[in-house]
Amino acid sequence: MEKRTFSVKIPEVDKVEQGREQFIVEYEGHEETILAHDYDSIYRVPGLYEYLFYENYKCSSPGVISSMLEQVVEDSSMEMSDLTVLDVGAGNGMVGEKLKDAGTGSLLGIDIIEEAAEAAERDRPGVYKEYFVEDLIELPEDVEKKIEQAEPNCMTVVAALGFDDMPPGAFVAGYNLITTPGWIAFNIKDQFLTDNDTSGFSRLINRITSEGLFEPRARRRYLHRYCQDFTPLHYYAIVGKKTDDIPSDWAEC
Repeated sequence: MEKRTFSVKIPEVDKVEQGREQFIVEYEGHEETILAHDYDSIYRVPGLYEYLFYENYKCSSPGVISSMLEQVVEDSSMEMSDLTVLDVGAGNGMVGEKLKDAGTGSLLGIDIIEEAAEAAERDRPGVYKEYFVEDLIELPEDVEKKIEQAEPNCMTVVAALGFDDMPPGAFVAGYNLITTPGWIAFNIKDQFLTDNDTSGFSRLINRITSEGLFEPRARRRYLHRYCQDFTPLHYYAIVGKKTDDIPSDWAEC
């Protein structure tokens, strides 16, 4: 294990919302207060993301999604080596690494944050065949063509939906880049699948399921991670088969 090059102070709190957790990070002689969703700042520090979310807050999602996808694919007539995965919100490549270890044929990464791509190349070189720094909703034509030419038959989206990270429109755009039929594997906080959801994801997922555009094959509620105040954060992991594209206007349904 490489020697840690940073130090972190985590303030004790009685109550804090997910994503509003604060850390005081000292790195290369500079001290900075960072919020949990300040991903650009976190990715700049080697090992900080892993320490905060996986060592400290016990995040389990990359392993959960990867293993569920692997099981669903193995239960079909395909193997993981048959997959070309578009890993959306790829971050520093933790999900991609799990998928590669599971025998995935080819991996493409896409994230809106430049520092994510730099961290993936720095920390996990060779995991992705190509990594795009783009907004899926405003995807340049040449990038869209390049992704389509790769013929991805699986999309993964882990810890990227909801909040201010990735709206329903981006999910739809990524979904529609996948060949039909194809596989879709994602997770989402449980509150975004309730009748009280205001993000739009509950309506979208219910609609694509009821209209037959998406066939769920596995669904599991699990502990995603802990919050700074030790509140358990539960998510749903969902893996299923894409049977058709989603009309673009459904993102606002």
